[in-house]
Amino acid sequence: MSDFAGMEDLLQDFLVEAGDLLSGVDNKLVDLERAPDDRSLLNEIFRGFHTIKGGAGFLNATELVTLCHLTENLFDKLRNGELGLTAETMDVIMAATAAVRDMFSFLEHGSQPPAADPGLIEHLRQAIAGETPASGFASAGQAPCNERLVAPTGPLAGEPDWPGLMGALTGTAPALSSAPESLDVAPPPAMQPAEQIIKAALGRRTGDKANIGAGGRREGEKARDNTIRVDTARLDQVLNLSGEIGLTKNRLNALRSEILNGSSDTDTLQALDSAVSQLDLLVSDLQNAVMKTRMQPVGRLFQKYPRIARDLARNLGKDVELVLVGEETEIDKTMIEDLSDPIIHLIRNAVDHGVEDPADRAAHGKPTKSVVQLEARQEGDHIVILVADDGRGMNAEKLRAKALEKGLISEEEANTLDERQSFGLIFLPGFSTAGQISDVSGRGVGMDVVRTNIRKLNGSIDIRSELGKGTTFVIRLPLTLAILPVLLVRLGDQPFAVPLAMVREILPIEPSHVQEVGGRATMVVRGEVLPVLPLVGLLGWDQENPPEYGVLMQTAELSFILAIDSFAGREDAVIKSLDDFRPKGVAGVTTLSNGQIVLILDIKELLGDSGDHRGVSKAILLGPLAMAA
Repeated sequence: MSDFAGMEDLLQDFLVEAGDLLSGVDNKLVDLERAPDDRSLLNEIFRGFHTIKGGAGFLNATELVTLCHLTENLFDKLRNGELGLTAETMDVIMAATAAVRDMFSFLEHGSQPPAADPGLIEHLRQAIAGETPASGFASAGQAPCNERLVAPTGPLAGEPDWPGLMGALTGTAPALSSAPESLDVAPPPAMQPAEQIIKAALGRRTGDKANIGAGGRREGEKARDNTIRVDTARLDQVLNLSGEIGLTKNRLNALRSEILNGSSDTDTLQALDSAVSQLDLLVSDLQNAVMKTRMQPVGRLFQKYPRIARDLARNLGKDVELVLVGEETEIDKTMIEDLSDPIIHLIRNAVDHGVEDPADRAAHGKPTKSVVQLEARQEGDHIVILVADDGRGMNAEKLRAKALEKGLISEEEANTLDERQSFGLIFLPGFSTAGQISDVSGRGVGMDVVRTNIRKLNGSIDIRSELGKGTTFVIRLPLTLAILPVLLVRLGDQPFAVPLAMVREILPIEPSHVQEVGGRATMVVRGEVLPVLPLVGLLGWDQENPPEYGVLMQTAELSFILAIDSFAGREDAVIKSLDDFRPKGVAGVTTLSNGQIVLILDIKELLGDSGDHRGVSKAILLGPLAMAA
């Protein structure tokens, strides 16, 4: 039974508000490390802990109140100038914020958090008293704040779902969403080694399986946040549009009655046409307004990354600054949680592999401080997210050699890859350039999962890199997952929908324009040789007639011509998912204006995991017409 019976609403409000506050505190701590005398930052962090302590007091979370109170006291002395901020003190504060976050996980599962690690409490008391915390604390190595420190146990080979925030990136650690079963607490008064203190403060989990709290969620399962914050102005807009639609509905009902009673004069018909047009406009506006209620500033996703980058860089002995750009860009709420892990891995990859050690940067005439930039912006009906570093860049030749060495590609394939395709090799399962396995990298189970998760969001990921200057990962995502602009294509009388974002143009397929290259049918479009892939072949249907049209489509990996019988224009499809039964290559269904149900095709899945397809010969594509051509 939950420890918070009758207080569920208060608990959820606290967790949302306190979670945002703590994320803000983490970012301010990273800034404070660069400007330790900034009184405004010290005041803001003090107020953050004070607010969290007050909310915890309402919930009778005594141990959380105790930890926040001690940390608040420390910041009170720092802001009043009674103490100076040292590296050792900062390490204690970072461990305290991690312990506060772990206590939140207990509250999420409906149980009161246990006491914080005694070693951490003692170090806080020492810092408040102006004493230097036990020697070795600062040098023990601060792990990323959201990662449980667990000894590596082996690779997570081919696992498609990420069970935890950091664990899935290393194959070693459990999920964040489950609360720790117990804390490794050594009996006072003996002091623990610094490494053990940090491990306990970060909430190391024991045991292979645990059902925790009222939720009974098993380790490895994520709790999705189904709540959303909406600006009241947006809700007011929805309400106003609903009222306008109600008035238009009344007008249509009155006109219907008049027509049924025999009124068919020109004025009545014009009034009917005007009311229908007004309703169409209002419904479109309402649809857009409702979609905006799902949009959230991407800054709420970005705010946890500066702390992660800071901790990892410190652990690796690097000086890295994470710069956030475009935090006000809005993104569909349903994407935020699914983007969290891929972006974390890209940032970790940039800090670990992308940027050099300070000594290496100095030797090459670069500033010793590296810059990793996380940027979001809207381009048309897409959101673009960039993760860029100013590091060593990627060597296409070395990537090909490594993939060949690991048996991921053949020598023939390696010789045909251009630079862009060579960069894409890092997305192959099992690919890694790390010389040895560590708790950060080397297992080859990261980048392939990044691409898989981005594809699940109907997005794409591309790489730009220049040797010696840095690498940029470019993620493109649809603005929303609920409404998808599509092109309606037909095979005979059967319509299908394909994402309009992938469509470049529509071409007639003339037999004389189809050439055979390497046993595959191709067409030349403005000097570019493109394979022609019949939709019937991708679906596994029998081809009855040669295709008349081709849709020039482009994915991140391939440009090709999709051969179809005909097309029926574009529509904005409201996607309905197929949760219980989802055939391969089908992203969902939509209903057309005439009531017909149409399948929305997942072209990337139809092409296969490699993003390519062998295609068909000219003779198979055109049948008897091939002979005439």
